Amino acid sequence: MEKQYSIPFGPETEGETRIRRSILSPNQLLNTPVEGVNTLYDVFQYSVKTHGTKNAFGTRKVEKIIEEEKEVTKIVNGEEKKEIKKWKFFQLSSYNWINYEEAAKITSQIGAGLVKLGLQKDAKVTIFASTSANWMLVTHGCFTQSMTIVTAYDTLGEEGLLHSMNETEVHALFTNADLLPIIGRVAGKCSTLEHVIYDGEAKGNILDELKEKHPNLKLYTLDELKQLGKDNPIDSNPPSPDDLCCIMYTSGSTGNPKGVLLAHSNLVAAISGINKMLQTILQPDDSLLAYLPLAHVLEFTVEHVCIFWGVSLGYGTIRTLTDASVRNCLGDINEFKPSLMTGVPAVWESIRKGVLSKVNAGSPALQRVFYAAFKAKGWLMSKGLPTRPLDIAFNKIKQQTGGRLRYALSGGAPISKETQEFLSIALCPILQGYGMTESCGMCAVMPPEQFAYGTVGSPVPCLEIKLVDVSEAGYKSTNTPNPQGEILVRGPVITKGYYKNESLSKETINDDGWLQTGDIGEWHQNGTLAIIDRKKNLVKLSHGEYIALERLESVYKSTMFVSNICVCADSFQSRPVALIYPFEDRLREVAKEKNLGNLDFEQLCANKEINSAVFQACLAQAKKADFKPAELLSAVSLVTDEWTAQNGLLTAAQKIKRKDLQQKYKAEIDRMYEKSS
Repeated sequence: MEKQYSIPFGPETEGETRIRRSILSPNQLLNTPVEGVNTLYDVFQYSVKTHGTKNAFGTRKVEKIIEEEKEVTKIVNGEEKKEIKKWKFFQLSSYNWINYEEAAKITSQIGAGLVKLGLQKDAKVTIFASTSANWMLVTHGCFTQSMTIVTAYDTLGEEGLLHSMNETEVHALFTNADLLPIIGRVAGKCSTLEHVIYDGEAKGNILDELKEKHPNLKLYTLDELKQLGKDNPIDSNPPSPDDLCCIMYTSGSTGNPKGVLLAHSNLVAAISGINKMLQTILQPDDSLLAYLPLAHVLEFTVEHVCIFWGVSLGYGTIRTLTDASVRNCLGDINEFKPSLMTGVPAVWESIRKGVLSKVNAGSPALQRVFYAAFKAKGWLMSKGLPTRPLDIAFNKIKQQTGGRLRYALSGGAPISKETQEFLSIALCPILQGYGMTESCGMCAVMPPEQFAYGTVGSPVPCLEIKLVDVSEAGYKSTNTPNPQGEILVRGPVITKGYYKNESLSKETINDDGWLQTGDIGEWHQNGTLAIIDRKKNLVKLSHGEYIALERLESVYKSTMFVSNICVCADSFQSRPVALIYPFEDRLREVAKEKNLGNLDFEQLCANKEINSAVFQACLAQAKKADFKPAELLSAVSLVTDEWTAQNGLLTAAQKIKRKDLQQKYKAEIDRMYEKSS
């Protein structure tokens, strides 16, 4: 019998699977990693005592901004036109470090400074800033005085930010200097806001403008706040486990963002579960590259797990990750050389496509060597055999992420099997996780011993999971060989609900404490979980068959042409269609083969031959994934506008806003259906 990673317990109930728990916590769900650690304040103090002088937070300083002029050739109406464009690049220092003891002093100063400003226990402080060491230090400064942070993505937009500030009645806000213009536009609409603390150098006249427009608003640099605390020291006023640690605003795909209530006990339970599952992979010199948004629960929880472990956190940015995006220095990955890394599928897709483009640009002989080694290593991995003799073939690829990367965790959305498999062979094992803000980002995780494709691992030991029938779509607990249904989770890690939204809280968490995730899962024979659908993205087609849009997107997105994709389905049609924002470079490669090199990007996207090439590539990808006929696209449309959080087509967590995309491209979708009917 296969080794089991979760076990069933409790009675059988019609229409449900039995409840399953991790094999690591069969009798009692974990709620603390070690005795006496019950809040995030305790987590930090534990690390100060345990890891004291070890490097905690590493940051780089911008030494210079270098402007470069480049001549760009554009095709306009079939004619070449040359333009001079200016590009900005950062020259960065090496990493500068503070240890845990130094970090603790800074957090005490920040907490004392906030109290001197008049903030008290349970006061709400908005963190509206990009990921950085100071983001974390300000957060723990709040925790030293039992204050609650309110997180808002730095790409949330004015409307979402203002909604979160007014709903929580914040008194103070921490931000980056370059976001001060946004604060200037919303401050007058939030009557409770009194203090703004900013990090970095304010440019131009923004401070004068803010003071003139909002004379009652008090502005401080982060250094000024620290000095205020240094001059007015006070004892810590630690929170209790049930105190509200964070109101985390999710960047919902429709309507106002909702504030998820996360108590200190919830997050400590999440840390205890991950610690139990993954502590065996740790090495003394482990380090994590921190660059994802800290306002996203995945990054927030993972960084706190690393703080508990004493793993050094080196902060970077998406803009400076690679060597190509900086000058006279290495990019964050190669400078820092992480051993651990987290990412969302978009990051891993980008890395895979970058590696493949370099491989395919090499000589035919080198390509043959690479693909032979790739195939052989994949076979050895599938049999659990050593792969060391073949690893030399992938050294250059490993150097692109610093050469030390041992494990990477993918979360936030489904990753395609092809991308996970490619990077796990060529780079390092890509472990999957599954969770949501309401569960502190943790429901299931795949430790190395459970490594497999198409699964998110077993339940985290701080919660339990069951599947409930979704009969109309054919997902039932009685299905064989794998029981299926909507995933429900329960345990000390689960939120109490949404801030000032009792009706949504009751709708999401039932009377027995089960969080209804809306995701469709299935239990594998070894007790691991696979995510196979999303309830709200299930569409019944004209012949009565259901398809899952997110699952299709994860597969089609691994096509080399696709930068982003939105699969659309109409219940009156028999097959779906897709909107694709393509990689221009890939289109140009095909254009050269077809003697269409004189077309500009818009013309390439509109060209029938180019469209057909992308469409055929998507169908080939679908056949590799063994898609059913109903899951095959009937048409694609290549669009020229990039989808971003700034233009409202992606959430701040980089998920597509399906409704907004379908509204914007309604004419294109209608045209595709007319063409394919």
